[in-house]
Amino acid sequence: MPERILNAATNMSDLTTAKVNEIQNVTKTAKMLAMNALIEASRAGEAGRGFAVVANEVTNISQKITSIANELQDLFVDEVAELRTTAQTVRGSRLSDLALYVIELIDRNLYERSCDVRWWATDSAVVQGCDALADETARNFACKRLGVILDSYTVYLDLWVADKNGRVIANGRPDRYSAIGSDVSQKEWFRQAMATRNGGEYAVADIEINDALGGKSVATYATAVRAGGEEDGEIVGAMGIFFDWEDQAESVVNSISLPPEERERTTIMIVDRDFKIIASSDRMVRLGEYMALRHDKEEKGAYLLEDETIVAHALTPGYETYAGLGWRGVIIQKPASRLANVGNRATVQRAEDLFQRQRVAV
Repeated sequence: MPERILNAATNMSDLTTAKVNEIQNVTKTAKMLAMNALIEASRAGEAGRGFAVVANEVTNISQKITSIANELQDLFVDEVAELRTTAQTVRGSRLSDLALYVIELIDRNLYERSCDVRWWATDSAVVQGCDALADETARNFACKRLGVILDSYTVYLDLWVADKNGRVIANGRPDRYSAIGSDVSQKEWFRQAMATRNGGEYAVADIEINDALGGKSVATYATAVRAGGEEDGEIVGAMGIFFDWEDQAESVVNSISLPPEERERTTIMIVDRDFKIIASSDRMVRLGEYMALRHDKEEKGAYLLEDETIVAHALTPGYETYAGLGWRGVIIQKPASRLANVGNRATVQRAEDLFQRQRVAV
């Protein structure tokens, strides 16, 4: 609907200008004829006096018509401007609502990850594998149990369990990732997990590349493993689960339903708290770039660029017990009238008012 209003406003403006130009051309012709008539009347002397009066009246009427046409054009300019402003406001509100939906979709997804890690850390096989007296059989069983979990939860690259010294003693895909025996004691997810006060707490790290998992981008969730699986039990280790961010985030930003005409000129993104792009529906947008988003500390809003590209955004509201990480959903949409100038793919405004070219790997 906003696009239809904008198109109608543009068409109205173009039509008004064209018709006023036609009127002005007609009045110019009338004035020329009146001027020629006056010249001929002056040559005719007394016999042409009446004709001169008529010619003067034609000139006066032409001037009045021109004045009315100009007033009409000014009136339409103001009305069209107001109509376009209203349409842009509606368009911005709609796209910022869509940006909120995007980030809420991610939040709900990640909320489930925070639940998963707290639940699986109480699994008896995981708890027994962390026991200082656990033998190889117990730890192999923990690996098997993690593998069973991964068979049902395909959104994870791997699940790791480390003892309280930070040595990985089990993972769910040992045939794919050689994690067992590695030292994670200095990893932020492990340190935060060991600092949790009870089984209801968890740690979450920003999106980062995990070299041990094939160099893929992951969202890591972790919590302490406690003796007996009890909420207030003694900490015997830590569990880290690695959400396959690249594939899952891509599926989210590409799952947003838009009409085909809008889809090809719209880019849907997720940026972190530092405005680093961590997901995009447009493969031409390089992940890791920083977006210079004008947000004025608003939780939700939209603004126009000079070429009438609209940038809409919404801050994460969190979901249930998941507070979110300060991320934002961002929608960038080219106006329909500009589509011919940008090709068939969804194009992001590449000017410096949108991106800061700091090359940081996600």
